[in-house]
Amino acid sequence: MDVSPQQPGAGAPVVVGVDGSAQARAALRAALSAAAVRSTRLVVLSSYSSDLYWLGGAGVVVPVVEDVRGSTRRLSEELLASVRAEVPEAEGVPVSVEVTPEPPAVGLVTRSAEAQLVVVGNRGRGAVRSALLGSVALHTVTHAHCPVLVVHVRVTGPAAPLRVVVGIDGSAASRAALAAAVEEAGRIGAVLHVVATYVLTDNWVDLSGVVVPSREEIRDDLRGRVDEAVGVVLAASPADATVPRVDVDVVEGAAWDVLVDRARDAVLLVVGGSGRGAVRGLLVGSVALHCAMHAPCPVLVLHPAGRRAGTSVGAAAPALV
Repeated sequence: MDVSPQQPGAGAPVVVGVDGSAQARAALRAALSAAAVRSTRLVVLSSYSSDLYWLGGAGVVVPVVEDVRGSTRRLSEELLASVRAEVPEAEGVPVSVEVTPEPPAVGLVTRSAEAQLVVVGNRGRGAVRSALLGSVALHTVTHAHCPVLVVHVRVTGPAAPLRVVVGIDGSAASRAALAAAVEEAGRIGAVLHVVATYVLTDNWVDLSGVVVPSREEIRDDLRGRVDEAVGVVLAASPADATVPRVDVDVVEGAAWDVLVDRARDAVLLVVGGSGRGAVRGLLVGSVALHCAMHAPCPVLVLHPAGRRAGTSVGAAAPALV
């Protein structure tokens, strides 16, 4: 039975955008699974353009627009039926299909204000073939009011045992990402792989009189801070939550490169929407965007508390640096 997105008490839904592309099909599959593990409903959103029906300043008759709207709904429902057969765990998930004349990105961002998760394919039908992240995915990741899952069409599936990878750097967004990653790994019975990075740079200033920590000291100090942050988040987990096994990896290198590499064969990569290195005022940091574009697995982008009240799942973990 379909549940209307406005039905009182139905809980915040998972929202997914579809357009008939291979990426949208993969996104719908992931959204059905996400709604199933969250025991919530799914809203399938598809857009059509009414701008196409104006010629020479005269609008095409309303029945034509209605036909296009109806065709969009029919195609969306057919896609849903086809994909749902591939996701047996989502058999009981309530699903509603919405069609809208809004641009896809606008529709998704608008509905994200009342959603617990928005799911998008990394590229859609209108994306430039060479683009790694389409305009709809980019706009949604940078403007959504809730976490966004960016889904890529995978060549191979995740390796066993399942791994959820999360990058942390001590920022508020990464603490939210860590808490979300603990929850996601627990939900699906995956190992949680926590990754922190550091970079040593040459300095043109004379540091001969300054005691500079060695690589080992920097790595050990960072590892201690990561362990402390993980401990705080695990301790804050609900009593009935499944606590995943946690592996910690402290690596020298650029965060975006290390995270994409560690995400190979992972079931999910979780990143904060803006990290310590993000330019103030940017809605999404360079690491999150790089991962959303290049990671070989789905990427969950989290934003810190304050982006929208009630959205963040971040715990008050200690800063790493």
